[in-house]
Amino acid sequence: MSNRTRVTEFLLLGFSEVRKLQILHFVVFLVIYLTALVGNLFISMVIVFDHNLHIPMYFFLMNLSIVDLGSISVTIPKSMANSLMNTKSISYAGCVTQVFFLLFLLVADYSLLTVMAYDRYVAICQPLHYETMMNSRACVQMAAGACISGILFSVLHTGNTFALTFCGGNMVDQFFCEIPQLLKLTCSDSYMSEVGVIAFSICLVLGCFIFIIVLYVQIFKSVLRIPPEQGQHKAFSTCLPHLTVVSLLVCTGIFAYLKPTSSSPSALDLVMAVLYSVLPPIMNPIIYSIRNEIKAALRKFLTKSNISLFS
Repeated sequence: MSNRTRVTEFLLLGFSEVRKLQILHFVVFLVIYLTALVGNLFISMVIVFDHNLHIPMYFFLMNLSIVDLGSISVTIPKSMANSLMNTKSISYAGCVTQVFFLLFLLVADYSLLTVMAYDRYVAICQPLHYETMMNSRACVQMAAGACISGILFSVLHTGNTFALTFCGGNMVDQFFCEIPQLLKLTCSDSYMSEVGVIAFSICLVLGCFIFIIVLYVQIFKSVLRIPPEQGQHKAFSTCLPHLTVVSLLVCTGIFAYLKPTSSSPSALDLVMAVLYSVLPPIMNPIIYSIRNEIKAALRKFLTKSNISLFS
């Protein structure tokens, strides 16, 4: 019975026990977080203030930047605070909150990437129907659908996970509360229900990924029929970065959730978690800011900001 004492807090995995390395981890994560913060804020502000970018593709990109900003804010600040204060603890309520918002934002992120692939498919393969199919109402509905799917997915997994009894200790072998690592701590026989839900969710994720791949096969077929001087390079430069981001998110996320969990912390688990939870929010603004439209809008935005500061 003593082993079944209610867990009131969890202990997160630290990157090191050495104080100097803890400070180094804090500094590295601070740089990563500020890079993601500045990059995603700039992308969002540029799209809001530049009327030339008020088109579906950039509307979804703005939503993606906001979601990316939220997802990286769920995990990194707590890990930074723990390293700075030389502690590992996170409250039970804090862990529930972290799981809920991370799942919600990751699923919304993935849903938006799927919608963006569909937007590119319509723009390139069915340009005559683009205005009708991707009107403002349809775009808002798609963005809302991405958020709603994230909330439903998150409620299901968070409720399933924290309905279990934790009696295998309270040490989470990850730098944030991750469901596969939390399931290692449960002694409930019903934990297999959450494993089943994860497997079903992975099937849905793979289904969306296959849908994206099919769309891109059609896109590339259409692009290859375009003469190089009529925008073939521009079409590829739009699609390939997006496909790279989607592939990174899907492959690392599926690996992290389907890989059998080991009894001891693994460096591979840590790397996979960083790749799917930290890297995309940094990569997205870097990848999309190299587009000529974004660069031109950013220059215009910075020029106006300088004028207003000195006027």
